[in-house]
Amino acid sequence: MAHGLWIALEPGNLLFAAIGVLLGTLVGILPGIGPSLTVALLLPVTFQLDPTGSIIMFAGIYFGGMYGSSTTAILLNTPGEAASIATAIEGYKMARSGRGGPALSTAAIGSFVAGTLATICLALLAPVLVKIAVQFGPWDYFALMVLAFITVSATFGSSVLRGITSLALGLTLGLVGIDKLTGQARLDFGVPILLDGISITTLVVGLFAVGEAFYMASRFHGQEEKVEPVRGSLWMTRQDWSRSWKSWVRGFGLGFPIGALPAGGAEVPTLLSYTLERKLTRHPEEFGSGAIEGVAGPEAANNAAATGTLVPLLALGLPTSATAAMMLAGFQQFGLAPGPLLFVNNADLVWGLIASFFIGNLMLLVLNLPLVGLWVRLLAIPQAWLYAGILLFAALGTLAANPSWIELTMLLIFGLVGYAMRCWDYPVAPMIVGLILGPMAESQFRRALQISLNDYLVFFKHPGSAVMLCLALLALIAP
Repeated sequence: MAHGLWIALEPGNLLFAAIGVLLGTLVGILPGIGPSLTVALLLPVTFQLDPTGSIIMFAGIYFGGMYGSSTTAILLNTPGEAASIATAIEGYKMARSGRGGPALSTAAIGSFVAGTLATICLALLAPVLVKIAVQFGPWDYFALMVLAFITVSATFGSSVLRGITSLALGLTLGLVGIDKLTGQARLDFGVPILLDGISITTLVVGLFAVGEAFYMASRFHGQEEKVEPVRGSLWMTRQDWSRSWKSWVRGFGLGFPIGALPAGGAEVPTLLSYTLERKLTRHPEEFGSGAIEGVAGPEAANNAAATGTLVPLLALGLPTSATAAMMLAGFQQFGLAPGPLLFVNNADLVWGLIASFFIGNLMLLVLNLPLVGLWVRLLAIPQAWLYAGILLFAALGTLAANPSWIELTMLLIFGLVGYAMRCWDYPVAPMIVGLILGPMAESQFRRALQISLNDYLVFFKHPGSAVMLCLALLALIAP
C-alpha cells in the first residue's frame, strides 16, 4: 500500500487524478449524464496515454461523476443515475428552502468519509479474494461468469427477461471475430475490420453517449430545467454536523458490503439507507420537506457501494455495475485483464490505483466545495448545445481510437440500438458485460470440457462451480 501511495503521488499520476476528478465532475454535473456515461464518453480520449495514469484518471472520472450526479439531484431534482434518486428526495427540498449549500456540503463530506473507509476495506479485502481466486479451475471461472451474467441481468432493468435479452445481444456480439481456439472467422460478414471483433469502446460510446443523446433529444420540448440557486452559506452548522456524521457511518456500513457482492450496485444500499435514516431520525417531521440525514446517508452509501464494486472487478474481473463495466472496458483497452493475475503481473498499477482513491476523494472535497458557484453556472448550458456537443465528442473520440468509416457506422448503429433500448426500457449494462465477459466465459467453458474429456457434468462435480451455478439459478428465479 505504501508503494502504491508512492506511485499515486508521482507528479504525472497526480495530474491524471486531478484531471479525472475535474472532468468527471464537469461532465457528470450536466443534466442526464451520470458516471457511466462520463467514463464512456472519455474512454477514447485515453487510448494512447500511459495505462497507469489513464486508469487512475478513470477512477477520478468515476468518483467525480458521482459527485456531479448528486449536485444535479440536489439543485435540479434530476438524478444523473438511479443511485442518486434517494438524494434528490430530500436534497431538492433543502435547496428549495434555501439550504442547498449544507445539502451539497454533507453530500461531498459524506462521500469523502465513506469513500476513504471503503478504500481501506478494498485494500484489505481484495488480496484475500485473490488468494481464493488463484485456486479456481476453468469450471469455477465459467460458473462465476454465469453468476455475474445472471445477477447483472436480474438486477438491472424492469424485468429479468429484458435483462437476459440485453445480455444475449452482448454475448452474440462477443462471438464476432476470429475463434481463438480454431482460428475460424465468425460473423464477420466479409468485413476485414470485424475479424478483430467488435470494439468495446465503440459499443460503450454508442449505447451510452449517442443513445442517451438521441433519447434526451427526442424528449426535449423546448422547456429548460429550472436551477435552484444556492442561497446562504455553503457551510454546515454544528447541528448539521451532529445530524450527519452518524448517517455517513451507517451509509458506509450499508454501501460497501452490498457493493462488493457479485449482485451489488449502488441503487439498493442508497434506498435502504434512506429508509433506515427515516426510521432512526429524531426529526421525522422534516422528512419529505428537506431532512439533512436523507442526503447524508444515501450519498455515503452511494460512494461506499461504488468503491465496493471495485472489489469483484479488480480481484475477479467481474463488473457488477454499469460504471464498473466501463472501467473494465478501460482495462481491456490497454490489454489488461482484471483478476487474480493483475495483482501479480501489474502490482504497481493495482496498488497505485487503490492509493489514488484516497487522493481522488480528497481532491474532490478540496476542489469541489469552493467551485459550487461554477458548477451551478454550468447547469445553465442549453440542452440542445449539450447533446449536440456529446454527439460531436463521441464521433471524434471514436475516430481517434479507430479511424475507419465502418467504425463510425457501427457507432451510429449502436447509438440507435441504445436509443431503442432506452425507449422500451431495456438495460444496456448487461449487453456491455456480455460483450466483455462472453469470450472469456466461452474460453473457460471449452477449456473445462477439454480437461474433462467432454464431461458436461464437470461443472457440477466440483463444489465451487456447483454452488455458484445454484446461486445463479436462485438469482434467476428469485425476482
